[in-house]
Amino acid sequence: MKAIVFDIGQTLIEYKTPFNWSKLYRPAFETIANKYGYRFTERHYQHAGSVLAKYNTRINPRDYEVSSTQIFTEILNGMNVPIEDMEQVKVCFYSYFRQGVSPFPEVEQTLKLLSAKGVPLGTLSDVAYGMDNVYALEDIMSLRKYIKYPFTSNDVGYRKPCVEGLKMLSDKMNIAPSDIVFVGDEKKDMLCGNNAGAYSVLINREGVIKNYGQAKEISSLMELLDSVK
Repeated sequence: MKAIVFDIGQTLIEYKTPFNWSKLYRPAFETIANKYGYRFTERHYQHAGSVLAKYNTRINPRDYEVSSTQIFTEILNGMNVPIEDMEQVKVCFYSYFRQGVSPFPEVEQTLKLLSAKGVPLGTLSDVAYGMDNVYALEDIMSLRKYIKYPFTSNDVGYRKPCVEGLKMLSDKMNIAPSDIVFVGDEKKDMLCGNNAGAYSVLINREGVIKNYGQAKEISSLMELLDSVK
């Protein structure tokens, strides 16, 4: 294998919040109201929750990506918040869900050793609610020195399991998909890797049975070192 591409959330980075953010919509907007002095009514909170639920891919899966501007324009128009305030609202909203994020213990050492072997490294991660790369990639800031090709669904325009992201990375790396290892923790990651012709590796730190069609299963990213020459 000549290159490795990683999912970010729960593969490289551990997130404390649940995959489905729906129960945290209101607390997030209450935090925004308290920070910036907005006065939101019950109708405002319900409106924000309704818009976010529409774009919640755990509830309504979609292949294409949607921008944060589109999502937050819909939200703010129904909450009497000026569009000019969008950036500060987005920063507070995304920060609420990114509290306490950190790389898994073995991640930096693994990437350092793979990089030292000359293995090109990339990421392909779906963003939540159109989260801009400036926020999504901030979570891997300490790892960026090892990752030459940091990509998200914002760059591709499509979400996994669509294969466009891996194809784009293949082109950027000038490496055939069949020579790429794709590492992730979800079924959509394995489907994406398999459908693109890459070698799909499931990171399963919990040790529970997960039959996602993976070519290989590992419990620590350090195991990747044995597969790369």
